[in-house]
Amino acid sequence: MVWVIGLIIVILILLIIGVALFLWIVSTYNNLVSLRVRVNNAWSDVDVHLKRRADLIPNLVETVKGYASHERNTLEAVIKARSSVIVAKDLDQRFEAENFLTQALRQLLVVVEKYPELKANENFMALQKELTNIEEDIAKARRYYNAVVRDYNTSIQVFPNVIIANYFGFKPAPFFEARDEDREVPKVKF
Repeated sequence: MVWVIGLIIVILILLIIGVALFLWIVSTYNNLVSLRVRVNNAWSDVDVHLKRRADLIPNLVETVKGYASHERNTLEAVIKARSSVIVAKDLDQRFEAENFLTQALRQLLVVVEKYPELKANENFMALQKELTNIEEDIAKARRYYNAVVRDYNTSIQVFPNVIIANYFGFKPAPFFEARDEDREVPKVKF
């Protein structure tokens, strides 16, 4: 009789441990899914701003062409960079293309410094102001994206979450990082 009570107690303890373990697994999994969704949402926010910038570029290039037609290499670099953004197939290619586009736009704005009449053009000034606003929005969205990626990547790598993350196939998300070329100051030549 005593052994039956002892067996029931052991079964109850094992059942409680099993339920607690199951609840922990479900909670951890749901938390990781929530963080992964936040990463995807943050990337979508960055992507919206990048699309706005890509849509603005043809107008900017056409305006500059009228004043600086002999700056063909710079204009072609901007157009090529925009095209590479559009055809990027995965996130890493997209990051690379966006960084290339940022560098090309910086060079375009350096070219503009040579043309005072272009800087005085109202249409160009409006486009430049809009581009500046978009660039600020992109910077904010990138910071938020990287913060969310940091939280997600940390969460899937800490113990004991790493066990659940590996079992269910959670992979680290890439950070949106600047390349070495993006850290260089554009060269102004007169």
